[in-house]
Amino acid sequence: MKLAVAFLWSFLIFALTGFGGPLAAQKSDAVTSAEQKLCHIESNGQLAHPDPAPTIFTEGEINAYLASGAVDFPAGVQSVRLQGEPGVVTANTRVDFDRLKAGANSSNPLLAIFTGVHDVIVIAHAHGSGGKGFVQVDSVSLDGVQIPRFVLQLFVDKYLRPEYPQAGLDSEFALPDRIDTAVIASHTLTMMQK
Repeated sequence: MKLAVAFLWSFLIFALTGFGGPLAAQKSDAVTSAEQKLCHIESNGQLAHPDPAPTIFTEGEINAYLASGAVDFPAGVQSVRLQGEPGVVTANTRVDFDRLKAGANSSNPLLAIFTGVHDVIVIAHAHGSGGKGFVQVDSVSLDGVQIPRFVLQLFVDKYLRPEYPQAGLDSEFALPDRIDTAVIASHTLTMMQK
């Protein structure tokens, strides 16, 4: 999904299990561990009765995997680093908005701030339950300046929804691979399948 905001909408569960791509030749132990856990989730989700034992990802594993080249980020998203606290995900990203918006322009002056390369911080409440992921974006800042929610909504409607119809400041989506619950704690993500 485009931009850090859109990436976060899909929440790291969806991102880790739904954005595949080629891995770099050299893998760190953290990347290998994340891959093994993702493979387990995928194969466990194909069983008639998945093992309900939790799969726990560390923040280090998630960030190593995101930085490894295994995730195909949308054009313009240069980097993503996530931090988890109970129920909250913070995404620190670097975004080239000109690449992100390539081919889509707006005459709305409120959207003029979304140009050039910026450090973007997205803070959102996120969890999974009943086989669904839920993300509520609390705030987004560009280079330390918080963007008003109505301007974010304009951005989502103009640039994200055409390609990602499920994107929104408050999003709900089906979790893949029979993941029933996802809990974000301090520097961990725990997923259980059912």
